Amino acid sequence: MEMEQKAVLFGKTLNELKDVCKELGLPGFTAKQIADWMYKKDINSIDEMSNLSKKARTMLNEHFDFGTSSHESVQESKDGTKKYLFKTPAGKFIEAAYIPDKNRNTLCVSSQVGCKMACTFCMTGRQKFHGNLTAGSIVNQVRSLPEWHKISNIVYMGMGEPMDNIEEVLKSLEILTSDWGMAMSPRRINVSTIGVIPAMKRFLDESQAHLAVSMHSPFEQQRTELMPVEKAYHLKEIVDLIKQYDWNGQRRISFEYIIFDGLNHSAKHIAELSNLLSGLKCRINLIRFHQIPDSNLKSSNDSEVQNFMDQLNAKGIRTTIRASRGQDIDAACGLLSTKKMLEIKKEH
Repeated sequence: MEMEQKAVLFGKTLNELKDVCKELGLPGFTAKQIADWMYKKDINSIDEMSNLSKKARTMLNEHFDFGTSSHESVQESKDGTKKYLFKTPAGKFIEAAYIPDKNRNTLCVSSQVGCKMACTFCMTGRQKFHGNLTAGSIVNQVRSLPEWHKISNIVYMGMGEPMDNIEEVLKSLEILTSDWGMAMSPRRINVSTIGVIPAMKRFLDESQAHLAVSMHSPFEQQRTELMPVEKAYHLKEIVDLIKQYDWNGQRRISFEYIIFDGLNHSAKHIAELSNLLSGLKCRINLIRFHQIPDSNLKSSNDSEVQNFMDQLNAKGIRTTIRASRGQDIDAACGLLSTKKMLEIKKEH
């Protein structure tokens, strides 16, 4: 007879923990104690929650697993970047990238296993979609790292489309930013999207984290070729929605723009970007393309990227070039997990 799988405690919000305590007949204040242990301290079992009564720990153990898990492997670059590989409960693989810098240590987390969006430049899209990550699996990428106490910034720019998993992403943001959770400032968290409009509106209404929109071309036809989602959610509609919100305070909106050789950095692109973003306080982050196997897309040289940045800045659009990190390891998003999946396939 198969034993019933226990539910997981890690990844529950304070309100959910209060419900757990109520169901088990535990005092209401126990929920805050559990949250404190899970999201602020270095423990990985219910038994280590020493200020809970023995009865409370026994009852929790009967119904729940703690729920954190360590990484399977790690690649380390000569520049200090680390790419962590995690195995999901379903036996698939996801990645998180730790990027140390002088005054900030950024962690790039995944929100899905694979992705539905099929962007032509992305390895994760080639994996196709294998499932949403729970809030616990998203926060576990932060909490289980050796460097988790050093992390100053988090970006949801790893595997998957965060807005295609909006419920769990919002829940993970609540855990990361609440006083009872990890108590990070939402201004140190940036969530990326290709522009899933209904979920993006929920994110803008229900969270205070920064937003980054993957653009890569201001022209509908070209963006559709790079990102099929353009057929469903047009870039102009995405920008129109963004313009309804206030970006003059501390919250930021940025546009991610991968530069492809000979494709999307002409004078026409500059003129159209200037027209599209007129009146919006924003930034464009230019990104060098990380080559992926069997792709006709190529990266532009440094002088072309610099020239594009200079011309956009001259138009009054604040533009920066994102430093490329981890070039000597599997830096491109989805590359490490794809390799691991192919290894396992060969073994079987």
